[in-house]
Amino acid sequence: MAHESILELTSDNFESEVKSSDVPVLVDFWAEWCGPCKMLGPVLDELAEEKGNTVKIGKVDVESQQQLAAEYNVRSIPHLVFFKGGEVVDQVTGLSSKADLAARFEKIG
Repeated sequence: MAHESILELTSDNFESEVKSSDVPVLVDFWAEWCGPCKMLGPVLDELAEEKGNTVKIGKVDVESQQQLAAEYNVRSIPHLVFFKGGEVVDQVTGLSSKADLAARFEKIG
């Protein structure tokens, strides 16, 4: 069960939740069948809890949101994209530690 503050992102709410956000956003491109994606889930839950309202974390299911995945050139998952001010400022593909993701948030401020 995902942390209640983790958003489910779709093409309908991506603009308002990510591009128009006044705080940095981490978008996790994932799929239900992806083992490493499932392993990343608890890491993102912890990060969401620790960071509170200073950041947003959202998930995009690449199966149901193929256009968003294509728009951000997602070739393998998990693929994490960091946004600030509506722009892509960092990205990482594959499993990442909570410490690494927290450091990336710190770097983008």
